[in-house]
Formats: sequence, C-alpha cells, structure tokens
Amino acid sequence: MSEVGERALVIGLGKSGLAVCEVLRERGWEVLATDEYPERSANAIAYVASLGVEFVPTERLHKALLGSEVAVLSPGIPHSAQPVAIAWAMGCTVIGEAELAWRFATAPILAVTGTKGKSTTSSLLAHLLRAAGKKTALGGNIGDPLIREILPEGLDAIVAELSSFQLESINRFRARVAVLLNISPDHLDRYGSMDEYASAKYRIVENSQAEDTLVANRDDDRVWCFAKNCAAKIAVIDYSLVDPSARIATIDDKIVDTRAGKELAALSDVPLLGRHNLANTMAALGAALAFGVDPQHFPAALRSFTGMAHRLQLVAEIGGVRYVDDSKATNPEAAIAALESFTQPIVAIVGGRAKGTEFGSLGDALAKHARAVLTIGEAAEELRSAIAERVPNERPATMAEAVARASELAHEGDVVLLSPACASFDMFRSAEHRGDEFAAAVRALSGGNRA
Repeated sequence: MSEVGERALVIGLGKSGLAVCEVLRERGWEVLATDEYPERSANAIAYVASLGVEFVPTERLHKALLGSEVAVLSPGIPHSAQPVAIAWAMGCTVIGEAELAWRFATAPILAVTGTKGKSTTSSLLAHLLRAAGKKTALGGNIGDPLIREILPEGLDAIVAELSSFQLESINRFRARVAVLLNISPDHLDRYGSMDEYASAKYRIVENSQAEDTLVANRDDDRVWCFAKNCAAKIAVIDYSLVDPSARIATIDDKIVDTRAGKELAALSDVPLLGRHNLANTMAALGAALAFGVDPQHFPAALRSFTGMAHRLQLVAEIGGVRYVDDSKATNPEAAIAALESFTQPIVAIVGGRAKGTEFGSLGDALAKHARAVLTIGEAAEELRSAIAERVPNERPATMAEAVARASELAHEGDVVLLSPACASFDMFRSAEHRGDEFAAAVRALSGGNRA
C-alpha cells in the first residue's frame, strides 16, 4: 500500500481502532472514523481529533464517504453493523485491522488461531523464535494491536494471535506458518452455527501458497479433517498427545519429531500446567520447526518460559491453599481443561457473561473436580443449574466476596481456581481486569503477602 494520498474510514474506536488511526495518520493518510456508540467513546473521539481524524456519526456516513476509502473494521464490530453496511453500499473496500497490518508488514507472519490456547501458544512461539536469535514481534489478539507490532525495522518474524473475529475480515492476508489449535463451541452469540464459527477459523490458510505450512492438531476431529484436505495445497505438520504417528508426538517422556527421528525436548522441560498446555507447547514447537528454527534451542527456551498472566497463574499460597488465576478461560472448554490440570480438590470460581455456549459439560467437570463452586455474574444461575445438586454451590455478589468465601471453603492442599468459562464484560473491563481483581482479593487475605 502506498504511504501517502490514501483515505480510510476506521470503524470502531476501541484499542484496535485507535491504533489504526495513529498508524495511518503517521503515514500521511486522510482518516475518517466512526463508532455506533459515540456516547461511550467521547475520550476516543477527542483523541483521534487531536491526530487530525474527523469523526463522522453513522447517520452522516453516506455524505462523508467517496467510495474510494479503505474501511478498516475493528475485531469486535460484526459485519452486520450499520457502518459496515453503509461502507459496502458506498463501494468501499472493507478489511480488518489484521489485514491492514499484513499489508504493511515487512517480515513474514506466523499466525495462531483456535478456540483455546491461542495466547499461550503465540507467546511461547515468539519466545522460541527469540531464543533462536530472531527479532520477533508479537501482537494481534494478545497485547498490542498487530498494526503497531509490525512497525519496527529489522524484524525477522511477526507472531500474530488471531481470533475468528479478526479472520472474518481478511482479504489477502497470508501467513508463512499458520497454527490451528482446536475448535470447540464459542462465540455462538455471534455465529449461527459451529460450522460458521469453524469456517472463520479456517480462513487462516485461505491465501496460503505451496511454500507455507499449516500446523494442525491431529487430536481435534474438526481441525484434522480440515488439515488433511489442505495437504494437497500446503505443507502440514500435525501434532498429537495420543497418536505416535503424528509428526510431533510424545514418546515415553519426550517430545519427538518423528519424521527426523529427533528429540525436541523432554516433557520435564515444559513449565506449564495441564495436558492442554503440553499440546500448546507441541504446536509452538511445530511452528518454530516450520519456520526453520534449529531444535537445539528448544529445551533451554522451554525451561526459561514463564507462562502467561491470567492463564493458570499462581497468585499466592496461603495456609497450604494455592490460589490460581485462569481469568483468560472465557469459554467452557478452557475452564474444563483448567479443572483437569489439577489432582487436588478445587474450590472453583466461575461465571460472567455467557457467549451462547452450553454449560452441561462444564457442570459435569465441576461435579467431578470441585469441592465447592462459587458462581458470579450474569451467568451465575445458569451455571448453578448446570451443576444442580451434585456439588455445593453459592452465588457471591462480587469477586472479593467470592475469594473470601473460597478461602473459608478450601482445605489445606486444595486449589482455589478462578476459571470463569465466560466473558468478563458484565462486571469487569476485561479478562485481565477480572484476574487483577481476583489477585487483589487473594493478597488481601494475607495482608498483601505473595507466595
């Protein structure tokens, strides 16, 4: 894309939209912005005005658009939103922020998607690349918007965590290495069916070419069925926790590249809790291999990886009880994986804003693994119904109340686990804010002392 003389419409003034405004203005573009809820965006509107961006209310878009604009859609804005419909009707090209970032990128992109495990896998992949001496950026659905992360000069690689929302709005986006972790029910409040949701995920390889690689989870039926159909078009590296014929497999106490007959790492090198995180580790190793990283770097790099905030993160140990923050578990499958990561009894804190998913399987997992369950937020009663009478459960009003009650219910040797299985926006600004509030309440139990 040219650096000057371009004209864009930015739809949505959240974190991603603001970053797009900043970067395009830095590059000399003429930028308009709109948001369906201007009353919630007063500060953002004032900020972009200081950049020289004109804010256009939805009802005035028809008059403001020329039809030659590139309309850049923030991930949270559905294609059904009125500003998107107007942009299309006026003849604008509508793309997402991830697509725009790809068009500006000067280094190859390694893209990671899936229902759960995206952030851990993306972070670990970036860590592996950096440990091998490659200058690597990390962004997208994790950390800073991707449009910001592609800017530094001299990058060797860009790791992009991409949600289904971001993949909806790609056009020519191409990943040198694409990672497809798993597909399970999520965001069904936005998608009409699992097939529609999965189709958004599959777009990660829509523009792949013969020299590109898909790293795919052989243990996920949807993923593996799709990956096998891709094998005629691009290279496929599969990984499996249970099938020793997979390219990346566990054999005895080792992670092995079965094609090369080479050990990549020992299981003891993996610092993360849970079999699901072992699968995420294998995915990251497969992606690093596909990008040409020498596997001699893997064992030490794995041992030095500290994990992700709000993902099975130990906050404190108080009176023999471990308090674990898994606030990023925003769907039932992720929460079930967290529950299955522990052999000790659990006092679970779950709940928030449901995303159209069923809680039956989560109720079964809570009945199996939890000593007690505390439900919070909008989905509290729905979760209590899923649990029924199988395990004691209560409904605290706040996170502080939930943590205080959990400390009363937990026995020495137990785990108090925040793994909500829901979005955070009913009570908190974000999943990170929810996890921070959990951690603050835990530290208050011991006067601020940490484990």
